Formats: sequence, structure tokens, C-alpha cells
Amino acid sequence: MNNQLSIKAEGLTKVYRRGSEEIRAVDGVSLEINQGEFVSFVGPSGSGKTTLVNILGCLDNPTAGKLELSGRSVFDQGQAQGEAELTRVRRETFGYVFQKFYLIPTLTVYENVVLPFTFYRKPGAEKGVDEILKMLGIDNRKHHLPGQISGGEMQRVAIARALVNKPRILLADEPTGNLDTRRSSEIGVLLGELNKWEGLTVIVVTHNVDLAKMAHRAIELRDGRIHTGPDACQPEQGCA
Repeated sequence: MNNQLSIKAEGLTKVYRRGSEEIRAVDGVSLEINQGEFVSFVGPSGSGKTTLVNILGCLDNPTAGKLELSGRSVFDQGQAQGEAELTRVRRETFGYVFQKFYLIPTLTVYENVVLPFTFYRKPGAEKGVDEILKMLGIDNRKHHLPGQISGGEMQRVAIARALVNKPRILLADEPTGNLDTRRSSEIGVLLGELNKWEGLTVIVVTHNVDLAKMAHRAIELRDGRIHTGPDACQPEQGCA
């Protein structure tokens, strides 16, 4: 594993206000994730997992705290470095996978995968699309519509779309949430292979115990904070 630091967060906090009520969805979280790690975030619903990972992936701004990606400051005291910089970071650093596949039903598998090129095009990136489809085992589905393939295959299409811009970090929020046990296991194995063989840093939010166990380490959140007590989650236990 490459121990070059990929993500460093200090005191990340996200506060929502509802009338006079203050909700601290993320409450002073500090952590480091090395390049090439496979990390799972686990914990009960409402513990802040998705909010935290959205901040780490620059999809949401923190109320306070600092975030560095590969040594470059992205958020400092809750302030972003500018929307143009955030857009660049999102498209060049991250690939995003969600529980809902967000595939366009009128586009083929291939057309869904290359959709990011509509907004941003890396020179020569298209040449790797067929290779990605083959690596994910869906090259024989490239001309099918989403309604003509299985749920597991749809998630593979979503992963392929996340990979076309050659990200360094793959963020997956409940990637097996809409899948049965067998297909969930297949996606978990696939994420592990992407981490091991492609060198991707993989960060997963999950309630799936088996998927959590596949990670190098599991980080448990409770009430917006990292839980480090004697009953804290261990990777071999899952604890999702």
C-alpha cells in the first residue's frame, strides 16, 4: 500500500439549523486516509456518515474545520477555496457512486458511462471506456438500455461512469443498498479489486456488514463523531 497521505481532515463540523434547534450532523471529526486505502464508514442511520463523506468528497461544505487533499487545502475554517477550484477537484480527484444508480433510462450502457465527457473531457479518455466495461464484466451490455440489465449490472455501469475520468479516490455511498446478497457480494469484491489492482483509494458508506469487513479499516460514527470506545467497530467485525 502507498502511504502517501490522500485525505487529511481536522475538526470538520457540519451544523444545520431548524428554527431554534441546532443539529450537529458532523461534530469535530479529524481523520487521515492514505492513498491506496480501502476505508468503510459505518454506524447507525443518522450518525453523520453520508454528510461526512460528502464533505470529504467536496460535494458539501463544512460549517467549520479544515480539509486537505494530497497536501492541498480545500476547506480552511469551513471556507472553500472557490467554486471553480471545487469543481476542478471533484472532476479530477473523485469518482462518485450512489445507492440509486442515477442512470438515464433512454441512454445505452455505453452512453451512460461516457456522459461525464459531456461536461469534461480528458484527452484520450474515451479510449479507455471499452477497457473499463470489460474490466467490470459489462462489455457485452454496452448497447443495452438500463431497463434491460440487472440491478448488479446497473451498479457496475454506475461504477464504470465514476471511473472514466480516471479518479484517484472512489466514493461509494451505500453501493449495495438496492442489491440482493449475491449481487452485493459481487460489488464488494469488485471494489476490493479496484483498490488492490488499480490503486484506487476507496471510501464506502455502508450498513452492509460483509462489505465493511472487506475494507482495510472501518470507521464508526455515532452522533456525528468518530467512536473510539471499547466497543468501537473493528474491520473484522463489520459493525455496520
